[in-house]
Amino acid sequence: MTDAPTSPPTTETGATPSTAEPTERRFRLPDPTGPATLPWTRTDTWTFLVIGILALLTRFFRLSFATGNGTPVFDEKHYVPQAWDMVRSAGNPVTGGIESNPGFGLVVHPPLAKQLLAYGEMIFGYTPLGWRLSTALFGVATVLTVMALTRRLTGSPVATAAAGVLALVEGVLLVSSRFGMLDIFQAFFVTAAAYCLARDLDQVWRRYHRAWADGTLREVSRGIGPRVGFRWWRFGCGILLGLTLSVKWSGLYYMAFFGVLTVCLDIWLRHHYRIARPFSGMLLRDAFPAFASIVIVPVLVYAWSWRAWFASETGVYRHSAVNGDIAPDSPLSALPDALAGWVYYHQRVLTFHASLTSSGGHSHPWDSKPWSWLAATRPILYFSETGLECGDDTCRRMIMLFGNPAVWWLTVPVVLWGIWCLVIRRDLRFAVPVTGFTAGWLPWLIAYDRQMYFFYATAMVPFTVVLLAITLAQIARTGGPARIRFPRVPFPRKLTTGGLGVICYLALTVTLFCYFLPIFYGFRITDDHFNSLMWLRSWK
Repeated sequence: MTDAPTSPPTTETGATPSTAEPTERRFRLPDPTGPATLPWTRTDTWTFLVIGILALLTRFFRLSFATGNGTPVFDEKHYVPQAWDMVRSAGNPVTGGIESNPGFGLVVHPPLAKQLLAYGEMIFGYTPLGWRLSTALFGVATVLTVMALTRRLTGSPVATAAAGVLALVEGVLLVSSRFGMLDIFQAFFVTAAAYCLARDLDQVWRRYHRAWADGTLREVSRGIGPRVGFRWWRFGCGILLGLTLSVKWSGLYYMAFFGVLTVCLDIWLRHHYRIARPFSGMLLRDAFPAFASIVIVPVLVYAWSWRAWFASETGVYRHSAVNGDIAPDSPLSALPDALAGWVYYHQRVLTFHASLTSSGGHSHPWDSKPWSWLAATRPILYFSETGLECGDDTCRRMIMLFGNPAVWWLTVPVVLWGIWCLVIRRDLRFAVPVTGFTAGWLPWLIAYDRQMYFFYATAMVPFTVVLLAITLAQIARTGGPARIRFPRVPFPRKLTTGGLGVICYLALTVTLFCYFLPIFYGFRITDDHFNSLMWLRSWK
């Protein structure tokens, strides 16, 4: 994906037009370039292995510690009991059980994440390890998927390793992986969907280039481009987007943005191979398959996630059509009982979410707005024990959803840089992460009046990390040779000043991770120590 915007123009013979082409062909457009090959290397194996082991250690260390006398904390109080309801009510291994939430009212999120939490509770029971096992595993998988996406986009071992280190020490991804909540599941599915989208571009690009190389492209294109066959990677992207939607409705944003991106990439490929009418070709050849993969498939997957509700007799609003919840003159009354109840349920959930507005009087001490997410200025307190005796001092244990400042305070510049490289330099490596970040942030900015929390930004973090990793790989290639005179330190001979800067930056992120460990893991610290960690007033 990196070669097309920057490859030198060549002819079919591989020579430059100015030296090898006849005069009448000298001003011909350069031949289209194909995607770069990306063989798996020993470096890749070791990078993924080491980062994967570290991710396991950081996600599972003290995983069962933070509880309220053995009970869930923060929003775990909603989702963990719902998952346990699924465990207790499951009679069929295919459909599973249903969730209820009698202590807190209406269940307002789709069932998939609770179904995933339930698997851990099936193994270890209603224990902290049981309700956090799935989130920790998905947290590890998210780190590895961020690395896989970066590797696919860049082919750079430096970028891949940098992405792994940044994802490993980023506090939001870490803490989200250690509590029985929903957000890490969505972050994983979104990142995996983006990976599939990157693989889809690579696959279709190769098909185009093969057709161009063997001379069949113009014969079958008819001015609008050829049919490229079934796009399995895009189909996989649709499945993962459906799983994202089945965790939270904000998955709709990613469906919309990724759908636009796949259309734009298809137009670009047709233009790259000099199809006369690339836009018409996209409409005639690819519009419906793209709609089917990015819209129809996710909706079907979403409906599948409700299979236990449809199979039950006691689900919330399961029989709304016959028990009087739905008015006789409502259009829903014409639908079958189960479908009418399902649609009515969604109407009630939508009404609930629409009512959670700041202007409507809803507030929370840890409420935050999307512009504050860009610099992680308002974290969230997940667990707290204060007033602990600690010798002559007073101690506390605190766990916060807290962003590593070395990562979050570069969010705005790195996103702007990614947009610049994509639009001005036409560097396709930035297309997927810029789109993913925008999908996770811009819709919330538009709906700014809604009550929001920092954990809504969890799904943005993988794309910020990828943008940073690509940028670090660019920086590593800049500057002259670094002159380092540290004895017994095996610095590479080809290390540039830019590469040295990247090493220093990554060392800073790891250092800050260690510095803020007490509020990531809930270590006992004095009140003075805690206050020294709170650099900003808004962090408290």
